Parts: sequence; C-alpha cells; structure tokens
Amino acid sequence: MVAPAVPEIYEEEETVFAAIDARTEALQTLRELGPPDLVYLVKQPKTTPVRQTGVYHHVTGVDASSSASLAAYVNTLTYTPVDKQHKVVSGIYCCYNAFSHLDMRVEVKIPGSLESYCIDERGDKRVATEALWLETFLCAVLRAYTYADDGSGDSIKKIVGVRRFNPVTNTEMEHKFLDAAERLFFMGRQLSSDPETQVPNTVANHLTSGLLKYIHTTGRYVSGINLFEKLRTKDVEVSSLLARVLISADEEVQAVRLMHDALQDVPMDYALLDCQASFCMSKGEGELALECAKRSVTAAPSEFSTWARLAEVYIFLERWDLALLTLNSCPMFTYQDKDMPRMPQPSRVLLPILSESVLDEIDEGQPKQGDPHDYVHPSLRKLHATSYQGTFMKGYDLLTKIAAAIGWDELLKIRSEVFVMEEEYRVERQHTTSAGHSHNASTVALNPPSPNPETNGHSTETEEVEGDKEDGEEAGETNGDVDHKEEDGPTIEKPEQTVASETVKSGNEDPDPSHTNYTQFQNKRLCERWLDNLFMVLYEDLRIYTIWRSEVAQSRHQSIDYKKTATEWEILGELAERLHHFDEAIDAYRQCLSIRFSPKAMRGVLKLYEKQGDTRGMLNALIRLVAWQYRWYSEFSPELLFSMRKLIEDEGAVKVRSIVQATNLPQPVLDLTHHYCQLCATFRSTGTDV
Repeated sequence: MVAPAVPEIYEEEETVFAAIDARTEALQTLRELGPPDLVYLVKQPKTTPVRQTGVYHHVTGVDASSSASLAAYVNTLTYTPVDKQHKVVSGIYCCYNAFSHLDMRVEVKIPGSLESYCIDERGDKRVATEALWLETFLCAVLRAYTYADDGSGDSIKKIVGVRRFNPVTNTEMEHKFLDAAERLFFMGRQLSSDPETQVPNTVANHLTSGLLKYIHTTGRYVSGINLFEKLRTKDVEVSSLLARVLISADEEVQAVRLMHDALQDVPMDYALLDCQASFCMSKGEGELALECAKRSVTAAPSEFSTWARLAEVYIFLERWDLALLTLNSCPMFTYQDKDMPRMPQPSRVLLPILSESVLDEIDEGQPKQGDPHDYVHPSLRKLHATSYQGTFMKGYDLLTKIAAAIGWDELLKIRSEVFVMEEEYRVERQHTTSAGHSHNASTVALNPPSPNPETNGHSTETEEVEGDKEDGEEAGETNGDVDHKEEDGPTIEKPEQTVASETVKSGNEDPDPSHTNYTQFQNKRLCERWLDNLFMVLYEDLRIYTIWRSEVAQSRHQSIDYKKTATEWEILGELAERLHHFDEAIDAYRQCLSIRFSPKAMRGVLKLYEKQGDTRGMLNALIRLVAWQYRWYSEFSPELLFSMRKLIEDEGAVKVRSIVQATNLPQPVLDLTHHYCQLCATFRSTGTDV
C-alpha cells in the first residue's frame, strides 16, 4: 500500500533548527513515553541555494532499531511530488528513549554522511550504543500502540501533522518486538503507567499495557502466552498478565488453574485478585467476585483500580448504597496527559491529500479554511463531563451506570441516606450547640461501628485536595450556572449540597472526647468534594438531555423538523452515550452524518452495527473510517484493525473481502481496507485460512 502523504510544517526563515532546539529544551519535562518522533528537514531552492528553510513533521511506528533504519526513512523524504522547487540538503530524525531519558538522533547529509548520537536532559551529546537502540526500538513500538487513534479522530486532532504507521507488520517484526520486550520487561516500571495506576509496578506500566494491547489487537495469543510463560518463571507476579491472555484466548480452565496456583504463592497479589473478580463477574458470579474484590482492596488500598472494581461489583449486585460509598472511597489522582510536542509557532502548515484517500462524502460539507465553524449552543459547550480523563472519567462512568440503572431521583435518595447532607448537619449542629455540647463532628460523622473494607474511606486529605485540583474549578462553575433560560422544558431535581469535610474539620471548635451524639447521621459519611462535583456535573448532563428529548418529542408532535448543527448533534450523541442511552446516541450520530462526515459519529454508528451483528453496516463504517484516518496520514489504528479481525473471525476473509469489493466506492479507497484484511492474513488470524 502506498504510504500516506507527508505533512509539512514550515518554520520562520530566520529560525532554522528552532524545532530541534524546542525539543531539546522539553526533554527534562517528559514523564511518559515521550512525544511522537520528530523528522526535521532542511530545504533550499534549487535556483538560489543560499537561502535555507526548516520543515518538519511528526511520525510514529517507524522501525527505530538502528540508525540505518531511521536514516532510510529520512531518505524516503528526499524527493516529494508536492514541492518540486526545493531540494532536501539534510535531515534529522529524533526518537525518544523513555528508559534512559535520552533523545536518539540520526543526522543525515544529502548526499553524504550519517551521524548518530543521543542528547540527554541537559542537552549534552552522548554516544548511541546498541543497548540504547534496543530500548529506543521498544519505546517506538509502544508509542505507536499507546498513542494511536481509536478511530474517533480525537488523537489525530490533538497534534497537527503526524504520520502513523503500523510498527509490527509481519511475524518477523513481532519476534523482534517480543524479544526486546522480554529482555527489558523488568525495567518496564521506569516507563510510568496509565493514569488510573498510582505507582507503576512489574505488571502495571506502559510496557505491559502496550503488550496486552498488541496481543488483543492482533489476536496473537500464542505468542503472548509463550512470552508471559517465560517471564513467569522469573517472577510469579506475571501470572496476572498470563491469566488475562489465557482468558482472551478462550483457555479459561487453564487460566482459573493458573490463578489458583499463583495465589498460593502470592495470596495478596492485587492484580491477580482483580483478574479473578473480573472473571467471576463475566460468569455472573457476583458474590464470588465480591470476595475477590474485597481482598484486592485490602491488598492495595491506595490504588484506584481496586476500589473501582469493588464499586463495579456492588453495581452488578445492585447494592447501590455500598456502590456509592465505595466510589466515595476511591483515591483520585491528578491526570497526567501523554507527552505532547511543544513546537514554536510555524510560519505555515502544508497538509496535502493523496488521491488514494479522496472520498467525496468525507470532504463534502466540511468547513473550509477561514469559514466559521458550526454554531454550538452555550449550554452544550459547557458540559464539563467531556473534559474528564483518568480516574475522574472512570468515576463518572460508574456514577452514570448507577443513575441509568435506578434513575436520578432514587440516586439522590440513596445519596442522602449514606452521606451527611448540609441541611441536616446544620440543624443537628444547632441542636447540639443549644444543648451545650461541643461543635466538633470530625470524629463522629464518619465512623460507623463496623470497619468494613468496602465502606472505609481510605482517601486521605491529600487525595481529596488532588481531586479538587483536577475537578473543583470546573464543577464549581457548574454549581453556579446550571439554571439556563430554558424554564419551559422539563426539569429534574437539583441535588442538595452535602456537607464539606472542610466545614466539619474546621479548627475553631474545641474537641470534646466524651461527645458521641450527632444522632441523625451517626452512621453516615462525608461525601468527598470531587464526588459531590460529579453529582453536579451529572445533574447538568441529565438536565440538558431531558430538555433535548422533550424538544424532540414536541417537534414530532407538531410535525416540525428538529434542527441542530452537525457539531451539536455530535455533542448530543456523546451526551446520550455517556448517560447509557444507546438508541438516542445512535439517532444523534446519524443526524450528524446526514449533514457531514464525522469520525466520532461514524465510530458510534459502528458500535451499533457491532451490537446488531450487521456485517455490511460494519464494513461500510470501517471503509469510511479507514479512509478518513489515511486522509490524515494515519495508516494504522489498533481499534479498527481489531474490528476487522473480529469480523473476519466471524464471517471469514473471503466473504469480508467480497463485501468490501462490492461496495460502490473508488478502488484506491477499498484497497486501504483490503490492507487491514491483509494484515490479518499475515498474522494468520482465525478465518483467514480459507
């Protein structure tokens, strides 16, 4: 398949190498896997070779195992069909090594020499050794998988001009990748971890996440099992990773036996216990999952994932009060975003389109450069839930699951039963004051008689402060402006405030050890500020959703067209999906697509087809998503490859290829989808051996 087009970001003429300098300065701030690779070219006009211009773009998925492979990529950029007036005289390829915190660089003179070296966080040059190239190669593969787009276009829109390639295109490259992963596996904790993990460890870091994502995407379960079997002989904790792969490979009996045997050696391994809880829930065994989840919390009380799993189990068992209390106990972490490139302001940006990706329905209706963007109603712009990431996004998802199951009114009722409400605290405090008792409630409001792990709040004051930093300002805004001028629409009950822990713990009251009676809420807990904010954000989501649905119903009753812009329909689709109203989300996404193409809306419709088992619908959506991704220089999306692999497993490669070929679209666009089918054949996925 032809490679995607090459985007070009031009520097100011007098600031050649400014992008390289900016990358060097940013090295000391990197905390994750590092930004995408930077490819910097120096061009000069063929007629007047005195004046030079710096041009760059970003890339992921290029083989970074040696200086020669990176130099080969630079050489492919020497002649470009877009710019025939200039020639490339030199190029620099920068690839970050997150293990050693070095930027590996290959400098190519055209024609002529090649120099490879690395730059440390202080900007000093170092020698590039074979060991460093091994680390760099592994980091490059992990970046390609971890930072890839999921098909919705969100990752693509974050950084302008990134070419995304598949880092593992055949079994030979897979062997190279897994060999590097095996050799460096126990250094993985140096790479940081997903935002839901507080402390990276042997089985929770970017290396293990990347490995599991690769195995999940390609279905190469045997390769994954072989790798983790070898690593398990060195450290029994790897058993949790092996068990997950075995379950995915439908080797459940072997996985259960493995988890049982491993827990005899490490009975308090929270990753293994979490895996057990997840497996039991998948089999409908909620009570068994509960015991595993409780032990997991006991083993790792400071990890978000263990508390979140326990909350999921309580939701599964429909014990809503305990689900809320457990959610309240989750330790929340400030979200650490992926490392992004920090580049100087460019003079201009060139984003060419290859003819192979041209599809009229994707380009039609898109706002042209300089045209105003869609109008979006202010109430839709300020839905704060869209900005949640990490632990806060997961916490909000759990809260919306409870609300979807029992309804908003019942949720508020349970909330007032388990948390101390501001009004009752104020009344009780006035009562005790008039009776001559102490005002201090910090030792009684949150201490029920039984210290069960599922209700104990292990969140410290520090965690609460962290939650406030992440979330307080946004939700604070929500508290003040939830009432728009839409009074004619239906309303839902606004949640009352719970008492803030700062109020209870204010230090201007004398403690009285003998005082133990705040009778109204003796067995209640203080609601963490971040959870209180989530309730307000959920209220705003539900309020806007309710108004939308009532307006739609009213329009149908009056036989009037209900009109929104494409962006508004996309936001409404996200809102409905967030609140677990699947049919309404699909309706909004389809309305958006009827106006113009949107990868996010098409991704939502793809989920509907997957749910319905509609093969033709899925392939029609996949063809368009693959073409849109390629249009924006991405020839590889793990999620789209996974969807294609599952389709081929269910229907067979011959049928899938036939349906794609029968689609009335340009052949070059169909070839892009055929490329995904060919990848499945290369890895000998189920259904390709027909």
